[in-house]
Amino acid sequence: MNYTMHSLYSKVSDQAMQNPQVLAALQDKIDSVSHSASIMDSLPKSVKRRVNALKNLQVNSTHIEAKFYKEVHELERKYSALYQPLFDKRRNIVSGEVEPTDEECEWQSDHEDEAALAEDMKKKAAIEEKTEDANEEKPKGVPEFWLTIFRSVDMLSDMLQEHDEPILKHLQDIKVIFSGPDQPMSFTLEFHFEPNEYFTNTVLTKVYKMKSEPDAEDPFSFEGPEIIDCDGCQIDWHKGKDVTVKTIKKKQKHKGRGTARVITKQVPNDSFFNFFNPIKVSPDKELDEDSEYTLATDFEIGHFFRERIVPRAVLYFTGEALEDDENEEDEDDEEEGDSKVSVNLDHN
Repeated sequence: MNYTMHSLYSKVSDQAMQNPQVLAALQDKIDSVSHSASIMDSLPKSVKRRVNALKNLQVNSTHIEAKFYKEVHELERKYSALYQPLFDKRRNIVSGEVEPTDEECEWQSDHEDEAALAEDMKKKAAIEEKTEDANEEKPKGVPEFWLTIFRSVDMLSDMLQEHDEPILKHLQDIKVIFSGPDQPMSFTLEFHFEPNEYFTNTVLTKVYKMKSEPDAEDPFSFEGPEIIDCDGCQIDWHKGKDVTVKTIKKKQKHKGRGTARVITKQVPNDSFFNFFNPIKVSPDKELDEDSEYTLATDFEIGHFFRERIVPRAVLYFTGEALEDDENEEDEDDEEEGDSKVSVNLDHN
């Protein structure tokens, strides 16, 4: 069961199967397989030999492509070190550890707004601004920076429960750590928390393991590194603060005496923090459809943190990145209207 970085989101469920576009895509895939088989069957033996040679060249090409993606991973790791000082300063400003200078706080739109104001309006605005500054509360840093992002992004807000929000107010930073050159390809998400009343961990981690080589049995399916598994971490909850479980009371009747007693038991509870306890992939056991969907969604979220949320956090906080994402989705919808739907059915 593989999930490529380019086709991570193509999970076929019962609902998707009811979609005429998906069904048409499935038929196209079947037709293409039949078509290629019929072409090969119709070729003279001498030509067929040459086509096989071309396919071997294609296999060699996929292995070169795999090396390309390994070098891309190394570049990501290299540039991650260059980005990190900027991300560290972002964390310090968000947490209130550092106050940016006036020069650092200047933004182009501020100057444009000032130029557009008439002189008398500028004076009035300056007086009002001083009054507001005098009355305004002075919060530390950027309150609820990451929580605001979680609330704003649909993919994350779907995971967010009301009881998660007080905890995520203590989230100070999210980092992406790439595996080293001598390690299997992976990336780790680190969620950094200030001391809080919920758990003792200062960092919660999620490791996404990747496969960067073409499949020996199906090399032509290679489209780049694939997320193949992920590992969470143990959360050391303070007593009574674990939001991933809830306590329920249930009446239990004694079979012999006929008396009843009330017992309490803990059952799983919906929470963002279940993110750190993912479904495990076993090569010997096939996952059911619900588990496959859950795992595919997990991989999608991990990829989204890595590619979008962490590098562009402030734009998700302000909502500007959400507008960009919506525009991209609209463009994708328009393209889909002019072309056939692409469906990945790889469940190896």
